[in-house]
Amino acid sequence: MIVVEAKSFAQVAAMTSDCRRLLVAACAGCTAVCGVGGERQAEELADALRLHARLRGKVLETEVRGVTRQCEPEFVAEFAPAMGRAEAVLTLGCGVGAQFLAERYPNVPVLPGVNTRFAGGLTAPGVWEERCRLCGDCVLHLTGGICPRTRCAKGIMNGPCGGAAGGFCEVGGGSPCAWLLIWERLERLGRAGVLDEIGPPPDWSDAQAGPRRSGKGGGAE
Repeated sequence: MIVVEAKSFAQVAAMTSDCRRLLVAACAGCTAVCGVGGERQAEELADALRLHARLRGKVLETEVRGVTRQCEPEFVAEFAPAMGRAEAVLTLGCGVGAQFLAERYPNVPVLPGVNTRFAGGLTAPGVWEERCRLCGDCVLHLTGGICPRTRCAKGIMNGPCGGAAGGFCEVGGGSPCAWLLIWERLERLGRAGVLDEIGPPPDWSDAQAGPRRSGKGGGAE
């Protein structure tokens, strides 16, 4: 899933300081799972912004609305009535949702209330870990289902480098050596021999050549 973190209240307050009627747009998708983008969080943020405005001698009217996912046009359309009443929208959806809102409602300023970080998964309560770099050139079939581009701190594709100590990377902030994990997984599967072949350098062209699209069959167009 897409992992996000809330912007600081100071940042959000600064973005909305000149607004009198604000729509706070919640999302029940990834940002809600992260505990920052659901309707409850949107209500709490709206309350805090109104209080902040009042303390500065201003009046801020807020409206909170949520949809199932902001990254799909059919759900974004549900914001239409509220958009007609707002001077600006503070979205708690990811960067994709924010852009969909901006495209759908070009006459309403879209303000991002969260920072979109990475694609990852829950590894402990309240802890998300990056597991995919969205590179467009997946090699998991060769690496035992463990992504070296993401989980190796050096991004090495033909590892290991020899710098790990006690199973942990010396530059990875105490993270396990991805290539040790890859070796152990492949050895368990009886497929360690695939590491004898030297693979090509990463092909980043599909990841950095502009917007990517996917057809119904999942293949790149």
